[in-house]
Formats: sequence, C-alpha cells, structure tokens
Amino acid sequence: MPDVDLSLYAHLMRRAGFGASREELEACAAKGYEATVEDLLHPERFQDVDLDIIERYNHARPDQHDWMYRMVNTGRPLGEKMALFWHHVFATGMFKSDNPQASYVQIDTFRREGLSDMGTILTELSKDPAMLFWLDNNENLKEEPNENYGRELLELFSMGVGNYTEDDVKGVTRSFTGWTFKTNIPGKIYPSYFIYLDGEHDTDAKSFLGETGRFNGEDIVGIIVKQPACARFVSRYLYTYFVADEPPVASWNETPPQDPEAIDTLVRAYLDSGGQLRSVLRTLFNSEFFKQARFKRVKSPVELITGLVKLTGTCFEPDPDNGVHLGGSGRMGQSLMDPLTVEGWHTGQEWIDGGTLNERVNHAVDEVSDPTSPGIQAITWRLADEGTMSPHRFVDRCLDLAGPLTVGGEALDGMISYAESGGDVAFGTDDERQDAESRVVRMLQLIVSAREYQMA
Repeated sequence: MPDVDLSLYAHLMRRAGFGASREELEACAAKGYEATVEDLLHPERFQDVDLDIIERYNHARPDQHDWMYRMVNTGRPLGEKMALFWHHVFATGMFKSDNPQASYVQIDTFRREGLSDMGTILTELSKDPAMLFWLDNNENLKEEPNENYGRELLELFSMGVGNYTEDDVKGVTRSFTGWTFKTNIPGKIYPSYFIYLDGEHDTDAKSFLGETGRFNGEDIVGIIVKQPACARFVSRYLYTYFVADEPPVASWNETPPQDPEAIDTLVRAYLDSGGQLRSVLRTLFNSEFFKQARFKRVKSPVELITGLVKLTGTCFEPDPDNGVHLGGSGRMGQSLMDPLTVEGWHTGQEWIDGGTLNERVNHAVDEVSDPTSPGIQAITWRLADEGTMSPHRFVDRCLDLAGPLTVGGEALDGMISYAESGGDVAFGTDDERQDAESRVVRMLQLIVSAREYQMA
C-alpha cells in the first residue's frame, strides 16, 4: 500500500461512523479518500445488518440494544450516524410516549431519510407518531390550537430564535391542525400511523414568513426549507456534529460561529442543492476545515462506547443482554431514545464532569481488559510481526494501532514510564508472548484513559 495518512481515514470514520478497525482503515485508504466519502454518502450500496439475527435475539420488538448492535456492525455507518444526529436534533423520548415501537419506527425513518433533503425530513418528522405525541400535535385542533409543535419546529428544528415572529408561530400551528396519529390496538408494542383529520384542519388563510395562503403542513415546510435562516441553522448543526464543538444551539442567535467561512461554505452547498443533505455533507467531508479538525469534538457516550467496541472487535456477535454498554452510556449522560428534553443532549464539554469522566474512563479501561478479544489479538499479532521492539517503539505502535492517536504531556510520560519498566517487548517464546499480551492490554488501558482518547 502506498504511504497514506491513515489518521485522516480514522478521523473520517470516527465522524461519519463509529470508528473503524485497522483492517477497515487500510481498505478505505486503498480505495482513496473521495471514493470512501462517496461510499459513506451512499449507504444503499452496502449490505445492512442481518435483521434475522436481530429478531432471533429480540423476539418482542427492536429496541436500544438492536440500535447499538447496528451502529457497530452496519456496512452503512453514515446512515446510522445520521439517525443518531436527527435523534438528537429532533429529540423525542420514550419516557413520555411509553411506546418503544413508535420510537424505533422514528429512528428507522431517520435511518431511511437522514441523507435526503430537508423538506422530506421535516415532512416525515411532522407525520411521525412519536413526534406528534411528544409535542402534542395530536391535540392541535381547529377550534383548540396547540402551539407546542409549531413553536419547536421553528425554534429547535429548522430556524432558531430570532428568525420568526409570534404571528409566524400561530400560522404554523394553524397549518398543522388535524395532523395526528392512530393506533389500531392500544398497547405499548403496537405500531401507530399518521392520519389527517380534514374536519379538524383550519382551512382559512394564514400568514407565515411574509407569505399568505390556505397553508397546510407541507406548505409550511416548503417555505421553511428555502429560507437562508434554515440553511444556516442546519449548517451550524452539521458543523457541530461532524467538525468541532460549538456553543449550545440556544445561543446561536447571539454567538457567531467559530469558523464563519466554513458555515458560509455549507450554507452555499445547502442553497445550491435545494437542501440536499448528501450534497452538504459531501462538501463538508471533502473540505480542508473538516480534514484539519481532528480531535476537536468531545465524543458523545455512544460514540465513545461504540468506538471501544470496534477497537476490541467484540461487535460481531449479537448480545441479547447489551446492558453493560447501554447502561454505561446512560450513566455517562446519553440514554438512547430517551433524551432528557426536547433540546436533546448538551454536547461538547458538557458531556464531561467529575462523575461522568470517571465513568467514561472506567468503562473504557474495562472494555479493553480482555487480551483474548479479537481486536486486541489483532493488535498483538501486528506487533509480533515486527519482532522485538524497544519501549518507545512499543508506545508509538500501540498509539498508532489504537487510533492513530497522538498523546502528549503527563499521559505520554506515563505510557513511556510503564513501557520502560518492562524493558523490550518480545514475542519469541510462549512466556514472552504471554507477557507481551499483558503489556498490550495495560498499554491500551493507559491510552483509552488519556484525555486525547475522549476526543473525536
């Protein structure tokens, strides 16, 4: 293989997916960067996970266990990453609906439409039973309008504060009257579906963002997605999720982006393509501002855990009791399908405090503690192929194979000190190999404990 920057491919796969094994990174490098980006942008080119396996281990219904299994096993990583992205932007929680089936159908919609255009995404969202119930649009009737969904559609889902008026909220609300859902059989596991109650829809003229007409919900979405404010709002969200941590969304109207030129580039891609997310992301992933933004985001709990599972190679068999990962993610502050509020999760540095940092490090150390796990075995074999190595070489190679990752300061000093305490690393005899395996595990534990490993 020609000399390539594997760290760039690792960066791409951390952001556009959930990490990658060394073998996967080398396959990407052999393909080339832009070709890898195109494959990521077209998940339909690749086989999805075997749904029969999921159903075999979870007879009742799909749930958070299945989603985490898909994240680490799918051949369509960006599809799953976009599902997680939209789940954060359009946050709904099972704790209100008490209907996991509806929540999972919503995630599947994000998985299916997440790379389409903003108009389709917002229309599907507005018809989604989990969202209709979450923000009370099932109670939005002609004679008794409920503004919850209309307000959040503008404030948190598409434009942001400062880009609309209270009269616009009223126009949106009236346009979505009669949009509701039905469940044929009451219960937690039965599917719900969108229905339109013509008799409950306000057919009078409405005004919205300077336009007037007998608008329905689709008309409102059509007006929203062509607004420059929508283009900028979506662009900042994508930048925050894929490039670098930004201030919370609630402050965007007062706080300018840290890289205005990057946001302008994404806005142009949005407007030129008519809101096509695939086009915007193609611009983003191929940009220099993305390529130079390595380790500029704090990993979310789900990103941290799925990346660790990819590193250890323990993701290839379904686990009927995946509670150790889901529970760990919850204790770190991110419970899948149960964001705390309609604002989603507070990201960036807010992922980490004294308690959650301790949980993150302990979980990471435990995850890489088994020298027989496939991923750690693969790292050990690669090291063994190089023969006996010095302590400094051992540290460098472990950082490379676990990332590639660059670590400095006290963390690096600690790794070197540990490596030097054991002398050269050899793999010749059985005893030497057993000692080397133990040292690989300990070195990986030091690596995943480092501050740098918490960054994406």
